[in-house]
Amino acid sequence: MTLKNWTVRPFQPSDGPAFAALNRRWIGELFELEDKDVQQLDHPQTSILDKGGHIAMADAGGWVIGTGAILPAALAPDDGQRWMEVVKMTTDLAAQRSGVGSAILADLITFAREHNAESVWLETNSRLQAATALYEKFCFCALTDNECWDTPYSRCNMQMVLKL
Repeated sequence: MTLKNWTVRPFQPSDGPAFAALNRRWIGELFELEDKDVQQLDHPQTSILDKGGHIAMADAGGWVIGTGAILPAALAPDDGQRWMEVVKMTTDLAAQRSGVGSAILADLITFAREHNAESVWLETNSRLQAATALYEKFCFCALTDNECWDTPYSRCNMQMVLKL
């Protein structure tokens, strides 16, 4: 299936169910939903947007084919830098390998720059090879074990940073 005429746009309140469903699918298939997941998926307005974040939605004529979010990092080190954190990145299975993930991540990084972030941090799992390759394409670098931050997620075994 070739996708055409999709765009990346900001989250709208009516996007809540699609945002939750896309993320629940991949997390549930590979891992287990955790408390922080449930909070962000059930309450994106208060847990992401009201905290100074942004949610990007890839839309193909009313069909949400991907999403990702960025917000000020909750567990940032006290190093004087302005940190933002990428969370809840996913693409519908039918839209994978169509550039949707790249477009969403580019939108999130643009948001971080526009909001004077100095670095962007994310957590992932080494099993998610396509996601890791995407982050590396955007020049995210993996942290070593002694550089990693505390995490609320048991599934995350890899952390990456992009200096802006």
